[in-house]
Amino acid sequence: MHIPDGMLSPTVCLAGYGVTFLATSFSIKRINSTEASTRDIPKASLLTAAFFLVSLISIPVPPASIHLLLNGLLGALLGYFAYPAVLVALFLQAVMLGHGGLTTLGINALIMGLPAMLSAFIYGKCRSSGPLLNSILGFIIGFMGIALSVILFVVILMAFIPGQINAEAERVAIYAMAAAHIPLALAEGLITALILNYIQKVKPSLLQSTDTY
Repeated sequence: MHIPDGMLSPTVCLAGYGVTFLATSFSIKRINSTEASTRDIPKASLLTAAFFLVSLISIPVPPASIHLLLNGLLGALLGYFAYPAVLVALFLQAVMLGHGGLTTLGINALIMGLPAMLSAFIYGKCRSSGPLLNSILGFIIGFMGIALSVILFVVILMAFIPGQINAEAERVAIYAMAAAHIPLALAEGLITALILNYIQKVKPSLLQSTDTY
């Protein structure tokens, strides 16, 4: 679900970088104002690496091939660190793996980072110590992370398809890609619920940084 170089106009790409700059600046400012500014750096680094690595696991869902994002889980575990973590991981994916592009890095960070930030906010405000409620909330933010990313992906591409591209064929491809992510959203909801519930049981201190959201 990465938008490659050449798919969007320079104006749209610059707008994406503008939004990403504002979101990253806001996140860093809030990180520096909390006790988590240094304590959570190792956790953020580890989860950034995990976000990068899951992109290597491709799942064939005809007519497309998809991979896990886990941006909902990333938001729940990292809080304000989520958007910078997504940005760094996407940069490494673009440079090392050719996923997405550098001109569209800001847009791709927006597509995956904003749902991660929303997941962080919701989990920080609604987290429960009860295993059932925690599992339900985990499923919701895991599903929502993918679903919102897919919606942003579709809206941006549909609104800004370049004139030289066959718009009708591109719409069919976009809708097919969106449909392929429906089972992935359900799977990520389940994975996120299981992981958060496990962490809540064995090491709830890992979730404390999200309480400041």
